[in-house]
Amino acid sequence: MSYDAETVREILDKVRAEGRDSLTAPEGKRVCDAYGIPTPGEGLAATADEAVALAEKIGFPVVLKIVSPDILHKTEAGGVLVGVSDSDAARAGFDQIIANAKNYKADAQIDGVQVQQMVGGGQEVIIGATTDPTFGKVVAFGLGGVLVEVLKDVTFRLAPVSQDEALSMLDGIAAAEVLKGARGADPVDADTLADVLRRVSELVTDFPEISEFDLNPVFASKDGAVAADVRIILQTGPVPQKRQIPQEEILRVMTKMMNPTAVAVIGASDQDGKIGNSVMKNLINGGYQGGIHPINPKADEIMGRKAYKSVKDIPGDVDVAVFAIPAKFVPAALEECGDKGIPAAVLIPSGFAETGNHELQDEIVEIAERRNIRMLGPNIYGYYYTPQNLCATFCTPYDVKGGVALTSQSGGIGMAILGFARSTKMGVSAIVGLGNKSDIDEDDLLTYFEQDENTNVMAMHLEDLKDGRAFVDAAKRMTKKKPVIVLKAGRTDMGARAASSHTGALAGNDKVYDDILKQAGVIRAPGLNEMLEYARGVPLLPTPQGENVVIITGAGGSGVLLSDAVVAEGLSLMDIPPDLDEAFRKFIPPFGAAGNPIDITGGEPPSTYEATIRLGLEDPRIHSLILGYWHTIVTPPMVFAELTARVVEEARAKGIDKPVVASLAGDVEVERACEYLYDRRIVAYPYTTEKPVAVLGAKYRWARAAGLLG
Repeated sequence: MSYDAETVREILDKVRAEGRDSLTAPEGKRVCDAYGIPTPGEGLAATADEAVALAEKIGFPVVLKIVSPDILHKTEAGGVLVGVSDSDAARAGFDQIIANAKNYKADAQIDGVQVQQMVGGGQEVIIGATTDPTFGKVVAFGLGGVLVEVLKDVTFRLAPVSQDEALSMLDGIAAAEVLKGARGADPVDADTLADVLRRVSELVTDFPEISEFDLNPVFASKDGAVAADVRIILQTGPVPQKRQIPQEEILRVMTKMMNPTAVAVIGASDQDGKIGNSVMKNLINGGYQGGIHPINPKADEIMGRKAYKSVKDIPGDVDVAVFAIPAKFVPAALEECGDKGIPAAVLIPSGFAETGNHELQDEIVEIAERRNIRMLGPNIYGYYYTPQNLCATFCTPYDVKGGVALTSQSGGIGMAILGFARSTKMGVSAIVGLGNKSDIDEDDLLTYFEQDENTNVMAMHLEDLKDGRAFVDAAKRMTKKKPVIVLKAGRTDMGARAASSHTGALAGNDKVYDDILKQAGVIRAPGLNEMLEYARGVPLLPTPQGENVVIITGAGGSGVLLSDAVVAEGLSLMDIPPDLDEAFRKFIPPFGAAGNPIDITGGEPPSTYEATIRLGLEDPRIHSLILGYWHTIVTPPMVFAELTARVVEEARAKGIDKPVVASLAGDVEVERACEYLYDRRIVAYPYTTEKPVAVLGAKYRWARAAGLLG
């Protein structure tokens, strides 16, 4: 797509050279024209005669608007007249607008009056872009009028967007049906509207000094789209650039950190209760086979290992230094790590930015960058990497190996992760604390675990993102191969920062996160338990081959709740065709119910469960099964669990592997039945209809994002 970038550069440079931070309407029109963004025909009139001539050339009715770099809010100044219908009205309107502007701001520079073709009809929408502190350039879309102002029905994507991503924005608002022609209205031209979104996103990407961009309103109809008003705000001062580390360098250092040949413990101690003592115990007792070098200037030996006064005294290479010393001593020790050529530092100590001591954190960041050291932390519990039996932490040791890598910014959340992993026998490849994220953050970890053969899913608790754009790039790569689950904590409103901007004021922090995490293909978990359950269950379920979900239940009440959960998770209950309906009816009593849910009723023997589950697995039109079990003496919990596992295993032996999840209602025996099923890759929960469907929904969200659904 060719754009006239030279014209835009000339306009923006002129505006900034004049010390302005906003463009006039004619300047905005020229910028839009340069990028093919549709705006009405218009011209600038310096006199009433020119206004009349322009209006007659454009064609009545027209809109008149004051043009002044000193008047940003034109309506407030009485600087807008709509529906000017003839030459006399154009002449009088010009004089009235000039008078209103002078009355509003006597010393305002007035360039003239913009005469603009009056547009309308169709559906009002808003298209804009803002500069988010986490993600940078973000493009926004929503319906105009009350729907966007009051209901905040707006959606966001990271700029630039492709045409397909732009089209997904049209479907991403709650009122999407309005655009498709609700109540007999004509549908809007979606391709043209998406094209405008794409062009806006490319404009703000090409010119990062554009901090806010609003087209409001845009009139969208079946014949196209045209923006009635444009507003462009520029950033004053230099545009900051975030540090970029090449992917190969990230991988090199992260590989050394996770698979070190030797670890130094700075602040190692023989004294129980000291952090340096706990780290040493965990490294030794955890079974790590590499070199373990205690650093303590006052000791000759710690836990049977030779102690050194400095890391510089250690013979041979060291890949990781774990810091267990007070914050004030970290800078000097970090310099010594630089002298030794240690590539990774794990900073357990607190007392940095989290306590308000930003100067000390800035100091260690400067040292690390200068000495080519990557830092994890500070203010963390350390990290675990089970394939290497590496337990570099002062917290509980952990040795249950599995395929889940987990990260958290919080130590407390980290320990909740550890406890859940142990109690559910989930097993992990890694648990990593991120703390203040002075350097290493989520995108570094994504880059490593994307290619780590010991990891098949990643779950992350995060309170913020240091570089949202780098995170999205890394997440998009990883989610093509492995699921990424995110629990985003903290919901703040950045509207106050940009209260003067329509788009900016709508860009509530959490809404931006929600939409862009979806764009990145990650699964967002609503809470800590959900994050952990998704991490446990999603990798066990096979990837579904289509959207058709069928519920088989022994209890009508469970069937209703399971149906509600299916809808809430965005899943599709299959519309059962007549031949399949007839096939199911052969196995259920006359007072049961086919259709979907398939209600076999509670009094049925094990053979009914077995026959209907087998049919659900073997019919290729069904892609996923949800089972609702009701505890009866006729079919006890373990009988149900064993027959279900057997039928599923028989299907797998034939090459049929569909997601199967189960909700078990009953007495306490259902707990053991659920454990039995879970151990056999059937995600099952007692006393809840929501959890199994939520895990299935998470699997579907990942499969859709990764383009894996049949």
